[in-house]
Amino acid sequence: MNQPSAAGRDAILVVLALTSGAVDAVTFLRLGNVFSSVLTGNLVLLGVALGQRHASLALNGGLALVAFSAGILAGSAVAGALSEGQPAWPRRATLTLAIELAVLAGFSAGWLAAGGQPAGAVRLVLLGLAAAAMGLQTAAVHRVGRMSTTYLTSTLGGILEALAVRRRPPDWQRSVGLIVALIIGAGLGALAAELLFAVVPVVILLPLATVVALALGWRTLWPGSPHDRPEGG
Repeated sequence: MNQPSAAGRDAILVVLALTSGAVDAVTFLRLGNVFSSVLTGNLVLLGVALGQRHASLALNGGLALVAFSAGILAGSAVAGALSEGQPAWPRRATLTLAIELAVLAGFSAGWLAAGGQPAGAVRLVLLGLAAAAMGLQTAAVHRVGRMSTTYLTSTLGGILEALAVRRRPPDWQRSVGLIVALIIGAGLGALAAELLFAVVPVVILLPLATVVALALGWRTLWPGSPHDRPEGG
């Protein structure tokens, strides 16, 4: 199967960050004031909940952590491990993202059925689906390379470190693009959740569906690419 260049790969990773930002924003605003993918933040919130004896926040934070972890475990089993000499975009990464797309489609159906105001058990189910989807995406991107589209603390740290030593790393464009896309996605997710709940599925599904469609169409989009190498797994 033909493959994109590294620049093409980085561009679609940036698109994935739009979905990450949107899902995190919707989760925080409507599903219990926790994140779907920011593990550090959820761990802190879990500690705060325990310290304040805030049972609801503890439940939300614990559920998000468990579901995200389950998503990574399941996604890693599907995606496999990063390997030397693999193509720029392994087929298993596409399969894992396709599963994530199905999970977020289920999330969207539940969101619409709840009228954008999920409560009780429905809210918990949607929180679990959102966090599991972000875990799947994390596993898929790890199969592509040592990168992330869901938590970007180290990415931002790398940019600031490079600025401090006046050195521009070769992947700076991807790093900046990921951070900007995450912020834009979060802004769009927040606007949709607050003002027009029916648009939330579009905001979270469209970027991911675009990436899956592009990944499935590499042969057409990049015919004869020099990055076309057989995938070992």
